[in-house]
Amino acid sequence: MSPGPTTAVVTDTTAYLPDELVAQHGIHRISLYVSLAGEQRPEIEIEESEYAEFYERLRRSDKGATTSQPSVGDFTSVYAPLLEQGLQIVSIHLSAGISGTCESAQQARQRLVDENRGGERIHIYDSRSAAGGLGLVVLAAADAAAAGADGPQTLAVAERCRERLAMWFAIDTLEYLRKGGRIGAAQAWLGSALQIKPILTLVEEITPVERVRTRRRALERMVDFARERHSDGADAWVVQHIQDPETARRLVEEGREIFGSDPAFVSEVGPVLGAHVGPGMIGVGGVPPWMLD
Repeated sequence: MSPGPTTAVVTDTTAYLPDELVAQHGIHRISLYVSLAGEQRPEIEIEESEYAEFYERLRRSDKGATTSQPSVGDFTSVYAPLLEQGLQIVSIHLSAGISGTCESAQQARQRLVDENRGGERIHIYDSRSAAGGLGLVVLAAADAAAAGADGPQTLAVAERCRERLAMWFAIDTLEYLRKGGRIGAAQAWLGSALQIKPILTLVEEITPVERVRTRRRALERMVDFARERHSDGADAWVVQHIQDPETARRLVEEGREIFGSDPAFVSEVGPVLGAHVGPGMIGVGGVPPWMLD
C-alpha cells in the first residue's frame, strides 16, 4: 500500500468551493465571520438556503454588513491536529489586500513555532484573489498534494496557478464596496452616472476593468472575457454569482460552447464577500487545465 499524502491543504470559506469538492479533495476550511444588524455568525455555519434571506436583509440595511477574519485560535485549532499527524500544511487564503486573514494565519504559524509544535511545517500563501480565483488555486494545490507533493512543492504549484489565473466580475452597484471600505481603485468611479454596471477584477485589491450600462452588456463582456481565457489556454473555468442563478446558467451555457467542457465548479458567493459586492454579482475566470490534473 502506498503512503498517503504528506501535505494538507487549508483554505478559508471565501473560496466558495462546493462542499462535495472540499470533501473529494480533503481540503480543510477556516471560517471568516459576518455581522449584520448586530448578529455575528461564522460564514461556514450559514447554509446556502439562508443566502436569500441574508441578501434581502443586506438590501434593507442602512449600514450594511461588516466582516472579520478568523482569529489566531481558529487557525491553530485547524493546524495543530494536522501537524500532530506529521503533515506539512499549505494554507491558501483571501487576498491580504482586502483582508487580514493571511496575517492571522501567519500569527498562528508563529505561535506554533514558538510552542515547538511544528509550525515551521506550515506554508502560508496569499492568493491575491478571492472566491472562484482562490478556489482554483486551492484545487490545483490539493491535486498536487494528493499526488504526493510535499509542502514546498505544493506551494510552488499554487504560485504557478496564481500566475496564470484571471477572473472578472460584474456588480450592480459600487455602493456595497464603498460602505465596506474595500473599493480600492474603483473609488474613481464613485459619483459617476448611477446607471453603470462596473466590471472589476481582483489583483491584490479591487481593480476596475470597465463600465457598462446594462446587465445584458455585462453578461456579453463576461462571455467575451471567457473567450479571452480560452484563447490564452485557460480552459479550467469557473462561474460564480450572487442571487442570480439565471444569468449564471446562461454564462455556463455560453462557457460550455467556448471551452468545450463543463466548469470546474459553479457556486454562489456567500455573505462575507457578498457583503462587500452585493446581490447581482456575476463572475467568470479560469486557469490552464493542466493545473487541475
